[in-house]
Amino acid sequence: SNSNTATATETDKAKTTKTTNKKKKTSTKKKQRQRQQRPLPGSKAPPDDGWEEIWKLVEELRADKSAPVDTDGAEVLPQQGDGVDDTVYRFQILVALMLSSQTKDKVVGEAMRNLQKHAGGLTIDNIRQMSHEDLNHLIQKVGFHNNKTKYIKQTAEILHEKHGGDIPKTPTEMIEQLPGVGPKMAFIVESIAWGTQSGIGIDTHMHRMFNQLGWVPHTKNPEMTRIELEAWLPREKWVSANYLWVGFGQEVQQFKGRLLRKVVNCSKPREALKLVKRLGLDYNVEAAKVGDGLEDEIRAILRNDDES
Repeated sequence: SNSNTATATETDKAKTTKTTNKKKKTSTKKKQRQRQQRPLPGSKAPPDDGWEEIWKLVEELRADKSAPVDTDGAEVLPQQGDGVDDTVYRFQILVALMLSSQTKDKVVGEAMRNLQKHAGGLTIDNIRQMSHEDLNHLIQKVGFHNNKTKYIKQTAEILHEKHGGDIPKTPTEMIEQLPGVGPKMAFIVESIAWGTQSGIGIDTHMHRMFNQLGWVPHTKNPEMTRIELEAWLPREKWVSANYLWVGFGQEVQQFKGRLLRKVVNCSKPREALKLVKRLGLDYNVEAAKVGDGLEDEIRAILRNDDES
């Protein structure tokens, strides 16, 4: 009876192995199919004839650089010039972006300034020498600071050992070798640090807005949004896409009254009102909160346009 039991167990094991292998093959095939279905950059026509007008309008509304990303984003936080080595500047870009996931820019700015002011400053060697506890304390207000402390410490070691104390040049190397670095971060780091652009860094603001505008076909996550956007957006727009739209998304969500003021004063106020409405900003409700004649200005803009 023991041998029968053994045989039954072996049969079960063989079945389980077979099922596991089948699942692996299916998931590999599924991944390959998904890759084949992915549109290539430049392979699609723009989904909306008016996309360029919208882009120009957003550039105009962002010209005053008044969003949080303008004062506390990865483009402006790293120290530059005044004897700061280029490798230090690039490392600080990377750290700013590692701190930024699921954290408001203002909090990232505070954490970066803490690190820059700390004895010796924010360099690879200083992070390597700093205790885990000290680093965690300096960045304690950012989201998931325990994980980020661990990732930043590990990254400093990897850069020291494998990259000669500098950051990798390609997003692929960053994603594959550096803990906690995904496509969004890698493409933004590449753009700011190296001045090359092999992809667009898409955050949750951009993912939401490009779906609301119908610029991507109901994508489920920022990475799919990136692939679909790159399929039609001209390459010369890739470099400004993140900075432009992240700031605009911040204003649409957090500074509605101030944005509406800019909207009524811009070169195409009616089109701008339509745009913010498509992005979920109820201008009647927000104008009532602001007061100061803003409701009347909006009514006049809409009425004048209807009459003309």
